[in-house]
Amino acid sequence: MERITGVILAGGQGRRMGGIDKGLRELRGKPMIEWVIERFAPQVDELLINANQNLDVYAGFGHRVIADEIGGYAGPLAGLHCGLGAASHPLVATVPCDSPFLPVDLVARLRAALRTRQAQLAVARTGDQPHPVFCLCQRDLLPHLTRFLAGGGRKIDAWYATLRVTEVAFDDEAEAFSNINTPEELAALEKLR
Repeated sequence: MERITGVILAGGQGRRMGGIDKGLRELRGKPMIEWVIERFAPQVDELLINANQNLDVYAGFGHRVIADEIGGYAGPLAGLHCGLGAASHPLVATVPCDSPFLPVDLVARLRAALRTRQAQLAVARTGDQPHPVFCLCQRDLLPHLTRFLAGGGRKIDAWYATLRVTEVAFDDEAEAFSNINTPEELAALEKLR
């Protein structure tokens, strides 16, 4: 069975969170990235953290930290790009740093679909809503993504449209994909203890 590198995408600016690094915002007494690591790390063979600020703080969580090669906070594709370049294994899974309750069977279900449907990339979906940053793809897509980014492409949906993509239904775990973008969303989750 092919081994998997996991990449937590924590490279954004956190604009909607008031410019604060989202992965380091505390939820119920610990940084959001810690919640993500607890759920994601057991699902992969290697874990990397993609961050563009507070690199030393992220390194303190015990995993290798990698920064975008493309400057200017170019979005999740820039994080996937550096993850594909740094990965030790043939498959790469990504999750965002602001979804603390991600499914514990995320990678297994994406891997099964990738294999059975002979896709290049598997992405989670709830209802008719895909969640493009929850994906599993082949590391050998790196040259293709590099060309897309070099041509000015930044939209994750536009890149996915050039690939054999399979969407994997997670309607049974829809709440697991809740991400926290604003202080209000964070406060609401704090109250749900």
